[in-house]
Amino acid sequence: MIHQLVPHLTRGTYAVHELSGLNRLSTKSKEKEKRSSEPLLIRIMQTKEGLKLGLVCLKHGREKDRKRISKCLKGQIMKLALNGYGCLFVICLLSIVDDTELYTEVVDELTKQLKELIFDKNGRRPLLQLFHPLCSRYLTPSDLVFLNYNVPSLVSKVNLDSKLDDVADKEHGGSEDTLVASDSKDLIKRQQELLVKSELYEVLIETCIENVGQLLRTNFGKDVLYEVAVGGKNSFLEGVTDRIHVLHNAIACDAARPRTDDGDEHAFDNYHSSRTIRRMILDCPAFAATLWKTALEGKCKLYADGFSSMVVGAYLESPDSMVKDLAKSELQLLIDGGILKPQEHKAEEEKSAMECSSDESSELSDTDTGYHAKKAYKDLKSGKLVARFGTDRFRCPFCPEKKKLDYRYRELVQHVIVMGASKRPWKVRANHRALAKHLETDHTDAPGSSSMPLRQAEALYLSKIKRSQAGARSTCKPGR
Repeated sequence: MIHQLVPHLTRGTYAVHELSGLNRLSTKSKEKEKRSSEPLLIRIMQTKEGLKLGLVCLKHGREKDRKRISKCLKGQIMKLALNGYGCLFVICLLSIVDDTELYTEVVDELTKQLKELIFDKNGRRPLLQLFHPLCSRYLTPSDLVFLNYNVPSLVSKVNLDSKLDDVADKEHGGSEDTLVASDSKDLIKRQQELLVKSELYEVLIETCIENVGQLLRTNFGKDVLYEVAVGGKNSFLEGVTDRIHVLHNAIACDAARPRTDDGDEHAFDNYHSSRTIRRMILDCPAFAATLWKTALEGKCKLYADGFSSMVVGAYLESPDSMVKDLAKSELQLLIDGGILKPQEHKAEEEKSAMECSSDESSELSDTDTGYHAKKAYKDLKSGKLVARFGTDRFRCPFCPEKKKLDYRYRELVQHVIVMGASKRPWKVRANHRALAKHLETDHTDAPGSSSMPLRQAEALYLSKIKRSQAGARSTCKPGR
């Protein structure tokens, strides 16, 4: 059944228009014409069912079917990788394709636009899969369900067909230059061969060195930087190339830069970079030693509070005794003096917590949320972030993409209350709480401002919402 379906998925549906008539088509028609020339497999990747169909063809199809699918995707891999469902198809393709030549073609196409992939929410996932296969930090539970999707009725038949195909290939002098992910071959060894043989690892290291500051401070780029710097799961790429030490030094040099007030957050003060560097210290002793000599030795007192204290404290939590010995004497003096607070959680707890998906915001302690809210309020107070543009014309500086930009004072207060009490990411809530304080403290002269404290107004507004929701539930009739 699969070998009959694959030919239909790997060719496009061309319109009947003659080439000479294409110039007379409207722009919209030309775009439709271009889409129709794409393989059907590309177009069905916009849906869950389309992804399932593509995965079934890859997993249960014959070797010839996989080659045909790989060849039809030439020039389309990047488009798939940036798509929410398409990136999962690329992950499966890289994991299953056995032919080295086909695999190299896929990797070469990804390498041409590597920077765009690294910073994209979906595009980074195929790269992360090569370093840390099926990691729940980078793939959601639904993604893992898709990647493990199989049709039980086809499994036994595919195994028999694949054996017959292997025999036929050997009889006809088939190429043996393949990377087969069989049960007897270690998966980690396969990943190492794929990354090193295609030179993708070297290119990734150079890209990370060139963009180290931006990668450290972005939500999605930091994950690729971490995996490249530590050498993947269980450091299976350790010792493959000496250029990794250059990357470690580049990260350390970025962290060694002095703090400034020009708007560029220090690596130890930024939420994303501080946690990424902390993970590197815990998981990569070589990086920990480089960072200590370059940025921290003799300067730990400067970084003993806020997010930076997590970086400094990681040296005492490291499972490596040499890393602990580097910082023990200096940090112990700070702890004894009450300047540095010892971390309450252990390194093992930190590792297990890191297994959550980076796409979903994890809950922070009240200290972290309060620290960020204070920083946001300081930016509002100083005028770095502007909320008021007229007598009674306000804007939310934290929601620039909302359709409604201009608010009256009371409307903005209502917006702030809703966002601050919502289940949105911690950073969103902290920013809006800071804006609430800014409105209550610094804009009491605005028309419509009430003498009622904002906390009281918040409680009153939320109680009204709860009463209306309770009333709606009580009037609903039970279903049959």
